[in-house]
Amino acid sequence: MDLLEGIQSRTSPLKLAAPAPSAAQVEQIIRAGTRAPDHGRLRPWRFTVFEGAAREKLGEAMANSLRARVPGSTQEHLDAEKGKAMRAPVVIIVGARISKGKIPEIEQVCATAAAVQNMLLAAQALGFGAQWKTGAAAYDAGVKALCALAPEDHIVAIVYLGTVTSPGPLVEAPVDIKRL
Repeated sequence: MDLLEGIQSRTSPLKLAAPAPSAAQVEQIIRAGTRAPDHGRLRPWRFTVFEGAAREKLGEAMANSLRARVPGSTQEHLDAEKGKAMRAPVVIIVGARISKGKIPEIEQVCATAAAVQNMLLAAQALGFGAQWKTGAAAYDAGVKALCALAPEDHIVAIVYLGTVTSPGPLVEAPVDIKRL
C-alpha cells in the first residue's frame, strides 16, 4: 500500500485483540513517530510502552485517577476504568516533555501529535490497528508520573495497538478549502 492510499484508508478500529505487534514492530512504530516535524529539534515526545501485565499497572493508575476525581466512585466504575488499559495487547502513552525557552509549548505539543499520527500510519502499514485516545486520566499527575512525565508535561495520546477484530467506519470528512 502506498502512503496516500494508507492515509485515505486509515480508520480507528472499534476493537483490538492479539496478536500484538512484536517488540521489533513496536520499535518500528515508535521510530516512525520520531520522524515527525519538530521545530527546534527538541524531540519533545516520550513513549511509555505497556504490554502484558504492565497494562495492569496502567489500569490501576487510571482507576486511582478516577478515585481522586470522583471520590464516591463505585467498584464497577473503578473496574471499568482499570479495564481501559486492557483494550489492546499493547498500549503506548505518548507524552510531550515541555522545554521552556524559545519554542512555544503549543509547538512542542503539536510536534508530539504529529509523532502520534506517524505511529498510527506505521501501525496500519504493518497490518495492525491503532486507536488514539486520551480521557481524564491523561491529565492526571499520577498517570504522568508512571510515564516519567512531570505534572506540567502533557499526555498527548494513549495509543492502543493490536489486531483489528472490529473495524471502524471509514467516514468521509468534508473538505473546506478556501483559495484566495
